[in-house]
Amino acid sequence: MLGIFYFTTGFVVVGHRGDPINAPEETFQSDDIAFSQGANYVELDLHRSADGVLVISHDRDLQRITGQSVIVSSQPFAQLQTLHQANGEPMHSLDELFAHYQNNPNARFLLETKKTAAGNPKDMEALIAQSVQKYHMQDRVMVHSFSLESLKEMQKLLPDVPRIFIVGSLKRINFDALQYVTAINISSELVTPDLVNQLHALGKKVFVWDEMTEKQQSWNYIVNLPIDGVVTNYPAIGASYQKMKDDARLDAINEDGALISTKPVVTFTNPYRPDLTRKKLTPFKQVHVSQKIDIDNQAFYQIGENRFVSADAVNLNNTLPTASVFLNQTVRLKGSVPMHVAYASPLYPERTTGMILPNTNYQIQAVRAMSGALWFKLKPGWVQSSGLLVRFKSMANDSHFALNRYLTLPADQRISTVDLNASLPALKYFHHPIAPETKAADNLGQDILAHAKVMFAPLIMSANATNKLEG
Repeated sequence: MLGIFYFTTGFVVVGHRGDPINAPEETFQSDDIAFSQGANYVELDLHRSADGVLVISHDRDLQRITGQSVIVSSQPFAQLQTLHQANGEPMHSLDELFAHYQNNPNARFLLETKKTAAGNPKDMEALIAQSVQKYHMQDRVMVHSFSLESLKEMQKLLPDVPRIFIVGSLKRINFDALQYVTAINISSELVTPDLVNQLHALGKKVFVWDEMTEKQQSWNYIVNLPIDGVVTNYPAIGASYQKMKDDARLDAINEDGALISTKPVVTFTNPYRPDLTRKKLTPFKQVHVSQKIDIDNQAFYQIGENRFVSADAVNLNNTLPTASVFLNQTVRLKGSVPMHVAYASPLYPERTTGMILPNTNYQIQAVRAMSGALWFKLKPGWVQSSGLLVRFKSMANDSHFALNRYLTLPADQRISTVDLNASLPALKYFHHPIAPETKAADNLGQDILAHAKVMFAPLIMSANATNKLEG
């Protein structure tokens, strides 16, 4: 049953004390709002009253939330229940919480055991187990704690309930601790992609938590991590990112590549918010691609920590020889083609952006080479090369290098739609370099990028001057 409820999505959204931004924390009102906004779980804290009742409160002293300076452990629950929060709700017990939500199967809870340095109260875990079993909540709760001893005890009493170790220091994560827990809850200030991957390799899930001072902007970065859950004050934002990430397809990639374009392109903080832009990516600058994300008929490459770029014109190393040949050359429709539709993307050729007209020359602004297809970005949009004739320009644009590269490409990479008659002026500069297939792909890609940077330097400098965007 654990696998059914524990992680049903890319990551779990846990409302920190319910929704403390919109209602008094850890009240039924706060819990209800969090669930209505998409939280999968609500996180609540537990203290023990003087008569052995588990009371829901983050603070042992109720001054902050009720206006009365009362220590939970010093009073019986009947006395504590006479105190009210700002919305009029009394203090609740764990039993009351479970009774209130028993018939709502979508209400799930992450319970935190609040223990003293001496490990008191000693019977807290037994009281939790008793309440969970009484209301049959085994499949609807998780337990987390800063106390490893508390989680060890929970492992004995409720072995099938997930146990999450809260850490505010990396020193607390060790093999001794990991044997007693199913997940680690790490401070957002400490979590890194490498740490998450290491814990995953050890079979442990990873949650991220923040303080009550959490800023909603931190979600713009957290969503890029391969985490399993987030304890957040902003369940609505978490749920919206959760849905976007669930709808996306993520594929790992470990290759270098470069933007084959006459202009820089904008990069993004994450692929889910196109309004969060960063510094532009310069053409021919080699980048390392670690991941491909497909969402809403768009594809993005991850090219750094919290940096993503549209994959439309980014060619991986094995396609750089083909793609770079055609950039900035001229094309026109084949004589037999009356018109040609242009698209917004070569990877998702669905939304049209214009038409390629007959008897009209167009400059190739960007190129995307992929298995079995070659696409050109023209002024009206992206067009597959099969309906076009390419004309290599004069030496003024260094087309002798481009034509030279074209003629020495392997046969399966050479498109058959080159207008050689129109390209004859460039042929006089032709010489036969080392054939690309005799060089390692990485070295060849670096050679081409180095030459292309020189060849298009004036064009790139001009584009950077007019399109500069600070990251």
